[in-house]
Amino acid sequence: MSSLAKRIKQLREEKQLTQEQFGKIFGIVKSTVSLYESGKSTPDDELKKRIAEYFNVSLYYLMGVSDIRNPYKEEDEKLSDLDKFLLELKKKAIERGIEFNEDSVDDLLDLYEFIKSRNKKSN
Repeated sequence: MSSLAKRIKQLREEKQLTQEQFGKIFGIVKSTVSLYESGKSTPDDELKKRIAEYFNVSLYYLMGVSDIRNPYKEEDEKLSDLDKFLLELKKKAIERGIEFNEDSVDDLLDLYEFIKSRNKKSN
């Protein structure tokens, strides 16, 4: 079994996801997840990026090149509450199969600013 296969299975199990649930998140069927986890097939580069992003690990970790899950974690701890909120929204959107791109972030920021201004007016 390849390092990638082991890491995919490990990350899925850590989140207590079934192969079916994992597949649903990434738009693949359970049998494909099984092939990935057995090392008989490999996800394309785009899917590897999405998996790494979803599980908050580096591609190096996912591929088995490094044992450091996320070398940027310290930077994450310095994020503002708004940034953390947006990252969580992005993760939830990915889980639900909703496309999330730069325009989505701009729309969310506009909504956030609107809500913030309404809250100031009511106080």
